[in-house]
Amino acid sequence: MILNVQRRLGGRLAAWMLLAAALIAATPVARAQENPISLFPGNLFIPGNLVVSRSVYTDGNNITAGVTNLPPGCTPVTAENPTPADPCALAVTSSAYPYVFNNDTVDGSFGVTSKIYLDQITVFGFPLTSLEVPNSSQPSVTATSDQAVTSFSSKSELALNLSLDDQTLTFMAYHAPVSAIDVSNSNTPAEVDPTNPVGPAYYRSVAQIKTLGSFGFTLTNAFSGDNGRAALLNDQPGAGVVYMAGNAGNGTGKQPAGIILSTGAQILTPANEPEAEQTPGAPTAVGSFNVTQLGDKIDKVGKDTNFRGITVFNNVLYYTKGSGGNGVNTVYFVDTTGTVCTNTTGVGLPVAGAALPTSPLVLSSTDPATIQANGLQPDNMCILNGFPTLLAKSTSGVSFPFGIWFASPTVLYVADEGNGNTGTTVADFYTAATAAQNPTAGLQKWIFNGTEWQLAYTLTNGLNLGVPYIVPGYPTGLNDGPGGTGFPWAPATAGLRNITGTVDFNGTATIFAITSTISGSGDQGADPNRLVAITDQVSATTLPAQEGFITLKTAGNGEVLRGVAFTPGTPKF
Repeated sequence: MILNVQRRLGGRLAAWMLLAAALIAATPVARAQENPISLFPGNLFIPGNLVVSRSVYTDGNNITAGVTNLPPGCTPVTAENPTPADPCALAVTSSAYPYVFNNDTVDGSFGVTSKIYLDQITVFGFPLTSLEVPNSSQPSVTATSDQAVTSFSSKSELALNLSLDDQTLTFMAYHAPVSAIDVSNSNTPAEVDPTNPVGPAYYRSVAQIKTLGSFGFTLTNAFSGDNGRAALLNDQPGAGVVYMAGNAGNGTGKQPAGIILSTGAQILTPANEPEAEQTPGAPTAVGSFNVTQLGDKIDKVGKDTNFRGITVFNNVLYYTKGSGGNGVNTVYFVDTTGTVCTNTTGVGLPVAGAALPTSPLVLSSTDPATIQANGLQPDNMCILNGFPTLLAKSTSGVSFPFGIWFASPTVLYVADEGNGNTGTTVADFYTAATAAQNPTAGLQKWIFNGTEWQLAYTLTNGLNLGVPYIVPGYPTGLNDGPGGTGFPWAPATAGLRNITGTVDFNGTATIFAITSTISGSGDQGADPNRLVAITDQVSATTLPAQEGFITLKTAGNGEVLRGVAFTPGTPKF
């Protein structure tokens, strides 16, 4: 199958890859790890390759079973204060991977910050370089240095996106040290929900990196109480803004207006100063959607825009929602004309020739009580016509879209990560993730018929949905230790998350995707997952029997893969 991928790439991309393959043939190849063999300087990105975001868990030895209080900032139960508003729970396991994530049983916000690596590989999966994002574990990095981490094991983080001019790679991160606890559910410093059980506050951060590996970071108060998932730079003349996708809110009561304002579809202007000199202001939304636009009863305000994926195509900004019990899991777009998506219209098509947004949504009311009651208005986002409008809380038929990629104006590929369901016994644990039980999971192909988008087919062959696999060094058997689930450790692919792709000159699309998993881990986001690839004829309207996914890269023990994009400088085809 990999020869088939090589043969179909064609054109300039194939020429670049043949050059890289020739260099690789003369050099020993090592699996990407913290210090892999590099064929080129570690900060150099070569057009035509792939970049995969990877995180490596670091045991900070800062959690002791039966001793460490969780979450950070909690109030211990004492005789003088037997019922605090934010009571502590004692850790059930130490900080050793992967057992550490069994602490989810006592801390629903549990996570540990970890280092980020940007691995450069060829489209055939050969490793070239690995660039470590500045972090507190490096001797040269001080508390006032630019730095960024992700949250292990927040599975929806670290999407990679090329800027509109293809020169800059962007992703979301946190301004925090390595091995900090529960950062992904912390408040941001300027948007505080007092009912959030996590005490410390941390900025979210937009990271930008160019061809020569130079980093820039912009702090933001967006996504307070939850995580930023994706960022995309619009560097067209006169724009210079970053679009962001994410979620907010981790409190136990009615969300404050500032938390609602900090969620969903966000926009900011990149900073030019070091992080230590930045003073982030209030978050600014670029889009808003409410289920009342579909005629549905209002649900938890602020959670309808729990967005994950983001892309721009033909000057239209698109988002996906695929998780949470509120809103609708589907594909959305931002309507800058004010003529399609309104407070009473929730489905439509983008207006041809409309401009991308370059400034925040102008709210019809900034009154906190109004925002808490109705969300952000006016509503300027709606569902792409033909895509699901079923409420996420429905008992069946719900999909779970994540990454999206347009192969043409009439062909859109959507990654569905699956429902994450597992069996109730060890014997049937993986059954719920199989294609028969998880019908939306995989790579969906949608075709526009001139009026609406229609699902043509879903590619799953070669993903081996629901089939467990072994990772060297990762535990086997059952997770039956303290706080354990009692189910098998071995991960199994459950669907797909972030994707990117290219179309060659004979009309064949090659799509690269990061897999989602299920397992008996305390947190399935901690599972070592995979980078896979598939080719598909763009003009095909029925499921080709011969097509199948191949695995290009598998995360090792203590690693996870998160995002995939082409290297800065790679032109669109």
